[in-house]
Amino acid sequence: MTWKGIVGRGFTRAEFGEYVSTLQLTRWAPDFVVLHNTQDPTLAQWHEADGAIRMAGFAKYYAEEKGWSAGPHLFVADDLIWIFTPLTVAGVHSPSWNAVSWGVETVGDFDHEELEAEQLENLVEALRCLHRLAGWNRPQLRLHKDDPKTEHTFCPGVNFDRAVITARLAQALT
Repeated sequence: MTWKGIVGRGFTRAEFGEYVSTLQLTRWAPDFVVLHNTQDPTLAQWHEADGAIRMAGFAKYYAEEKGWSAGPHLFVADDLIWIFTPLTVAGVHSPSWNAVSWGVETVGDFDHEELEAEQLENLVEALRCLHRLAGWNRPQLRLHKDDPKTEHTFCPGVNFDRAVITARLAQALT
């Protein structure tokens, strides 16, 4: 498979919105967003490495070790929203839905930690921007564990509250 490349940059909420506003979905458009958690690294572990180095490490892992053509589209932490796979191409993140969805990794192990307030704000803003780009006016979200072909039946974890995220996103879209 041909590697699609990465953006590999971290953005504040405002910067992310500005970046996404420059994009157009002309060759590929998703039908929904799939929410994931990284599990490993946890949020504390995430901050032990420079973000650009971490993105390069993920690229090597997905391309060379897994043999994938891409990875998820975003990694959302408490400080920045990281774009990994370009938002204008299909990524690799959920067996049934790679070709029809954006994959958004929320950094953390949500079986053992809570989604922190700043991270929730970043996640909602990232999702709002993706929804605007796709032209959706109501939440189009699925969890990784909803994929009938996945082995990750726990993802994104018991402390990841779909109802809260969906409600916050719905409010942000109005």
